[in-house]
Amino acid sequence: MVDEKDKLKRIINIGIELAGVKDIDVLLERILSEAREFANADAGSIYIKYEDRLKFKYTQNDTLQSKLPKGKKLIYSTFTVPINNASISGHVAHTGEITNLPDVYSLGNVYPFSFNRSFDEMTGYRTKSVLTIPLKTNRGDITGVLQLINCTDASGNVIPFPKNEEPLIVHFANLAAMAIERAQMTRSMILRTAKMAELRDPKETGAHVNRVASYSIEIYEKWAINRGISQQEIEPKKDVLRMAAMLHDVGKVGITDAILKKPARLTPEEYEIMKKHTILGAQMFADVYSEFDESSAIVALNHHERWDGNGYPGHVNPFTGAPLSGYENESGKARGKKEEETHVFGRVVAVADVYDALSSKRVYKEKWEESEVLETLRNERGKQFDPEMIDAFLSVLDVIKSISERYPEH
Repeated sequence: MVDEKDKLKRIINIGIELAGVKDIDVLLERILSEAREFANADAGSIYIKYEDRLKFKYTQNDTLQSKLPKGKKLIYSTFTVPINNASISGHVAHTGEITNLPDVYSLGNVYPFSFNRSFDEMTGYRTKSVLTIPLKTNRGDITGVLQLINCTDASGNVIPFPKNEEPLIVHFANLAAMAIERAQMTRSMILRTAKMAELRDPKETGAHVNRVASYSIEIYEKWAINRGISQQEIEPKKDVLRMAAMLHDVGKVGITDAILKKPARLTPEEYEIMKKHTILGAQMFADVYSEFDESSAIVALNHHERWDGNGYPGHVNPFTGAPLSGYENESGKARGKKEEETHVFGRVVAVADVYDALSSKRVYKEKWEESEVLETLRNERGKQFDPEMIDAFLSVLDVIKSISERYPEH
C-alpha cells in the first residue's frame, strides 16, 4: 500500500513533468490523465476560466472509451457554464472551495447547485461520486476547475473519493494551475506571432491556425501509433508539433502585399516569390534555443513539400535559400524533397493545412463540400500527400470534425 509520503513525492514528480509541457491543450489533457490515475477516477473533465464563465475543454471516460472500437476517441462538444452556484463546477469556481460528493443523484436540499443528468441519460453512464477542485494559482486566482468522476476500488466498484486524500489532490491542482498559467502565456505569445501573419494575410486567422495545429497532433498521433511508436515518445512530440503547426505560414509577413493580397491569379514570377514564405518562416527560427524553435523552422520550411517530390522549396539551405550541393535539378534549382526526405512534421501539417483550406470559406472561394474535400485528399494519396498520413487522417476524421466545431470562424 502506497503511504502518504510516497503519494506526495509522486505528485511533486508529476508537477515537475507538467511544468515541461508547453502547449496548453496538450497540457490540459495530460493534467486530466494524471489526476484521474492518481485518484483512481473512472472519468473526469477539465474546465478553463474565460472572463465570467467556465469553458469545458477536455473529458475522459474509461467506461465509455471501452465501448468504442480500438483506436477511436470519445467525441465531445465544448460548452460554457456561468461561474455561479447553479452547477457544481460553477460553484467551485465561484467559491474557490473543493467539493466532494459521494453521490450526485442524492444531493437533496443541502447544496445550492443541482446535477444535470442529461449526459448520463444520453449515454447510459451513471455518474456517482464527484470530486471537484478549483485550479488556483499562488496568487489565489482561479484558472479553471478539475472534476474527477467515480472513484473506483481495486475491484472496480464505485466508491466515494477518500476525504483524507483531498489535501494531496488540492496540492496537485495548485501545481497544475501554475503550469496552465505558463502554458497560457506561451499560447498567447504564439497567437500574437500568428496575428502578424493574419494582419498581412486574412486567411491566417486564429481559428485557422488552431484548427491546423489540433488536426496535426491527432493525425500525427494516429500515424505514430500505427508505426508502433510508444505513447511515451509520442506525447512530447505532440507538444512541440502543436505549437509549431500554429506558425506554419508565419513567413508570409515577409511577402509584399501586392502579391499576398492580389485578388487575381498570381503570375509565375509572383508565385515564385510567394513560395519564399517557407524559407522566410524557417529563417525566423534560425537561432535555435529550444526544440520548439527547431520544430517551428521544420514545419515552416517543409509544409509545402509533396510526397512525389514536386513541392517546394526543396533541398535548400534555409538560411540562404540556395540549393544544397548535389540536390540541384536540370535547371539548377533545388530538387523537391521526395517521400520521407520531408520531415514527418512537414508531411502531417501538409495534410492538416490543405484539409482546412479546402473546408473553409475564403474571399476568393466558397467552402467546399466535405465529399469534394475527402475525394481530393484520397486522390492525392501517394502524390501530394504521404499515403500513411492520409490513412491516419481518414481514421480520425470524426475527431477532426469535432475539432473544427471547437474553433469556428467568427
